[in-house]
Amino acid sequence: MSAEAQTGGLTQYIQHHLSHNRWDLARDAACHAGEKCSFWTLHLDTLIVSSLVGGLVLLFFWLKARKATAGVPGKGQAAVEIVLEFVDGQVKDVFHGSRTFLAPLALTIFLWVFVMNAMDLLPLDLFGFIAAALGADPHEFYFRAVPTADVNTTFAMSITVFFLVIFYSLKVKGLGGFTKEFFTVPFGPWMAPFNFILSCVEYLSKPVSLAMRLFGNMYAGELVFMLIAGLPWYVAWLGGAPWALFHILIITLQAFIFMVLTVVYISMAHEHH
Repeated sequence: MSAEAQTGGLTQYIQHHLSHNRWDLARDAACHAGEKCSFWTLHLDTLIVSSLVGGLVLLFFWLKARKATAGVPGKGQAAVEIVLEFVDGQVKDVFHGSRTFLAPLALTIFLWVFVMNAMDLLPLDLFGFIAAALGADPHEFYFRAVPTADVNTTFAMSITVFFLVIFYSLKVKGLGGFTKEFFTVPFGPWMAPFNFILSCVEYLSKPVSLAMRLFGNMYAGELVFMLIAGLPWYVAWLGGAPWALFHILIITLQAFIFMVLTVVYISMAHEHH
């Protein structure tokens, strides 16, 4: 069992690891678990980890692009080319217009969500051990390393996708065509009020389902790791190792689903009904 779980009990251990490192801008002070925070509160751990892993992916791809050769590629270049071809193939299958913007967007979403999800494979108490080594009290140190287990992250990404859908709908159909669809699809102009309600539900459900699907899966996976960490050490690895292997599939699948749904939603925005 984790030393922290033994000290404070499993419930307190889980509550501690589910708490973010927060900074309240209104009070200009830290805002920890159990304290009342204002609306203007930043989750510092989410911002730091998401920016860091995103930057590392950009750096890796930039280095491989600089050293890319037309001959036999190295392992790194081959891996990059496989990912690029895979994502471009998925976009090509769904969207039949120009992929100049959509393919890079899909690649960015897939890789960024994947690396943020992959932080769930780090040991739960890693950052606590680092804090203790630096002289901080691990019981007073809060840091959640999985940005996609923070609903703010998933909603920020899904709302961005939602705005892109609105933008392309207006760009392709014009304001008149976009408005007309709201009142005439799917039952024709005689059911305009009902069509409007259905259209609102359809559009609003997209960012909500997109955000909650990713958040729910990653939050549940993180919670399972915490429950396993509460078991005696000689039992924990029996559950932890298989769950970590299975979680690799979940991490990849959730990144793939978020990417594909983004492409599908933007592709639908280009269609005329």
